[in-house]
Amino acid sequence: MIKQKYISTNGFETALSSRRHFLATMGKGAALAGLGIFGAGSDAAVKGLFGRGLIPAAWADVEQDLLPKPDMIVHSENPFNGEFAPHLLNDDVTPTARHFVRNNSSIPERAKSGDLNGWKLTIDGEVYKKLTLLMDDLLRFPQVTMQVVVECAGNGRSLFTPKVDGTPWIRGAVGCSEWTGVRLRDVLQAAGLKETAVYTGNYGADLPIGSGEPFSRGIPIEKAMDEHTLIALKMNGENLSAAHGFPARLIVPGWIGSSMQKWLNRIWVRDQVHDSEKMSGYSYRIPAYPPVPGGKPPKNEMVIATSGTVKSLITKPQSKTAVKIGIPVKVRGHAWGGENKVDKVYLSTDFGIRWQET
Repeated sequence: MIKQKYISTNGFETALSSRRHFLATMGKGAALAGLGIFGAGSDAAVKGLFGRGLIPAAWADVEQDLLPKPDMIVHSENPFNGEFAPHLLNDDVTPTARHFVRNNSSIPERAKSGDLNGWKLTIDGEVYKKLTLLMDDLLRFPQVTMQVVVECAGNGRSLFTPKVDGTPWIRGAVGCSEWTGVRLRDVLQAAGLKETAVYTGNYGADLPIGSGEPFSRGIPIEKAMDEHTLIALKMNGENLSAAHGFPARLIVPGWIGSSMQKWLNRIWVRDQVHDSEKMSGYSYRIPAYPPVPGGKPPKNEMVIATSGTVKSLITKPQSKTAVKIGIPVKVRGHAWGGENKVDKVYLSTDFGIRWQET
């Protein structure tokens, strides 16, 4: 078994996956007025039952691994979706217990039990050799570890004006953990891609809630063959937890979180763009052109959402912290840019009227 670890001096970390930390000292008169927008979360999450170690009765039979963590802002129970306030995301590497959880379906029973018995990963479609891989088979491929930003495409949705439908993420649906696994490229090469291979259709063990197809998305074959796209088996040095995709998930650096299929059990190599329910219509698609705020472009003007955009997050001081005018305040946070490299970070304390480089 070969292991390789990417470090921060590697261009990929800066360009694709790492959050650039910044520290600024603001001068006399800075009032930090802009920090008020970084809400710490709902009272139910911060002051309520979760912070005291209590949970709703409906969750009492859920394993400890799956419980809402202390201070987690819970948006929905089934499927489970939750995030953390920005001041809890200050670490260089996001701890598993502080990483947001985004689900479209119920967590599979196999993931809850941590049982590998019967699990397999199938590679089929436009390949010369169909593969059926057990965990031991996957572990024979070279392993790599990378620090990668994972962010839900809807992060910040609750701040939109006018309001839009969907999980009301505030700012915490993002994390930057270490992921260990095997390159998807190596596995696809073992199967032998046909010249007709265009896209992957990725599937997991989770079943839909109610009607509809199982959640499935795909990525272009070029992205699948990128050396940084992983079938991840570990998160922060430990086997994937149930909430984060045990036993295997995709990690696609620079792309939106929905492309990183959890509870992975099939990769269907296709000769066309994957056309599942979650790749069509308005699902995980964005307007090809800037729309009128609050408007709804026709479906034929929507395109598949792929890479993320340049974004940032202030983690210190905590939201709504009172400071004295004239006393320097240290500000810390993260910046990331999808597939782009973050070269500089600027800070404004007057809602964008003036900016200073950090």
